[in-house]
Amino acid sequence: MAERPEVPEAMVVRLREILAAFPECLEDDAWVGLRWRVGQATVAHVFGGEDQLFRIMFRAEPDEVVAFEHLGHPYFKAGWGGNVVGVILDDDTDWGEIAELLTDSYCIQAPAKLAALVERPTVGSE
Repeated sequence: MAERPEVPEAMVVRLREILAAFPECLEDDAWVGLRWRVGQATVAHVFGGEDQLFRIMFRAEPDEVVAFEHLGHPYFKAGWGGNVVGVILDDDTDWGEIAELLTDSYCIQAPAKLAALVERPTVGSE
């Protein structure tokens, strides 16, 4: 079995910057890689795969899950959980998009009182 690479520190730093903004969102070691949770609910999980690619897994709304299923690389739907999706992280990653996706994941996983404290991007705000 191929070994899983450690997530590059530069990726971890970017994710920490995004996820540290969320109330009571704590980082800890996962079975592989790192995860961020609010309470016992996982908001994001980043890890290196046996294929040497880096992935971040998170939660999405049902309509976004369908989109992730059909968009193709770098997006995918996990083989478990009805609302678990992911993105391959690499040199072309759009970190602004990752921040939006993780904001949505946090708001899905967090208790309503905490989710209400998070500013969410509005559709069509550009």
